[in-house]
Amino acid sequence: MQNFRQRPFGSAGSALLAAVLTFGSGFALAQMETVRIATTAISSDATFFIADKKGYFKQEGITAVFTPFNSGAKMIAPLGAGQLDVGGGSATAGLYNAIARGINVKIVADKGSMPPGYGFTSIMVRKDLIDSGKFKSFADMKGLTVAMGAEGTSGASAVNEALKIGGLKYSDIHVVTMGYPQHLLAFQNKAIDASLTSEPTVTRAVQEGVAVRFSTNDTFYPNEQVAVVLYGDDFIKSRPETAKKFMRAYLKAVRFYNDALKDGKLAGPNAAEVISILTQYTKIKDPEVYRAITPSGCNPDGKVNLASLEKDFQFFKEQGLIEGNVNVGQAVDASFAEAAARELGPYVRRLD
Repeated sequence: MQNFRQRPFGSAGSALLAAVLTFGSGFALAQMETVRIATTAISSDATFFIADKKGYFKQEGITAVFTPFNSGAKMIAPLGAGQLDVGGGSATAGLYNAIARGINVKIVADKGSMPPGYGFTSIMVRKDLIDSGKFKSFADMKGLTVAMGAEGTSGASAVNEALKIGGLKYSDIHVVTMGYPQHLLAFQNKAIDASLTSEPTVTRAVQEGVAVRFSTNDTFYPNEQVAVVLYGDDFIKSRPETAKKFMRAYLKAVRFYNDALKDGKLAGPNAAEVISILTQYTKIKDPEVYRAITPSGCNPDGKVNLASLEKDFQFFKEQGLIEGNVNVGQAVDASFAEAAARELGPYVRRLD
């Protein structure tokens, strides 16, 4: 019986092996699809960053390319034009007006909401007004200068809800708009009396003794839908399978994020890893900041709070900010999140 021995590759064999490996590598790369994601690089973008860092996008054959924006409002036009695929913004009056003009951008999932205990935005009041007793209740907001990030946003609607508790109208306050980090300086200079401010500026204002966290949004407007995932029309219509894969990866990240939450802080089993990811992907590099702040909530199945969207939309209409014929239903497509949640199965919180 003839003995067969394994022979080493000669030069021709080595060349053939190299060609096979090169072809295989090129084939694998060809299967990866680029998804262009617009972010504002803040803590509520954590779920996007987790999906990237943990390899959830890669598992779905997706290469994520992040494009930073100063505000969610600036994402709408490039999303509508097909220059971006996915955005992390909010359901603003501007979004509805864009839809009314034929710019088809859809709200497809929750990205930041405020279940009880997770009010990452708050009504802040200048400390000297609290200390002097001039400010004791929401009714004392009458005539005050109140800062917020922008008009026509969920934040403005939240302020309106707080005013209702005090028996006031939105027109009873003087509104000024500025970026959240600027609120700190405005309090220091006594240029504003109160504000609707987001983390981490809330914690910094308290730590520096210039303002008091009078009430968190989860108490006076619980479960408000603050931030959402947006899909561009071209992404939905031209690449529906990739859009489904993206959502599957995204919900895996949302569930990982939820396992980092505990008692209104990033203190759960996955907290250390989530904080590490945030310090890598955002401008805040001090992990202690993330340990101190109140983080946002995010539904593990990606469900958006339609009742909250409707309430905010009605507020926008009352303020005369909605142009054209549009409604909330035209802006929402829940099919991607629902399909991904079915495939992933029920969320079970990690407790160890």
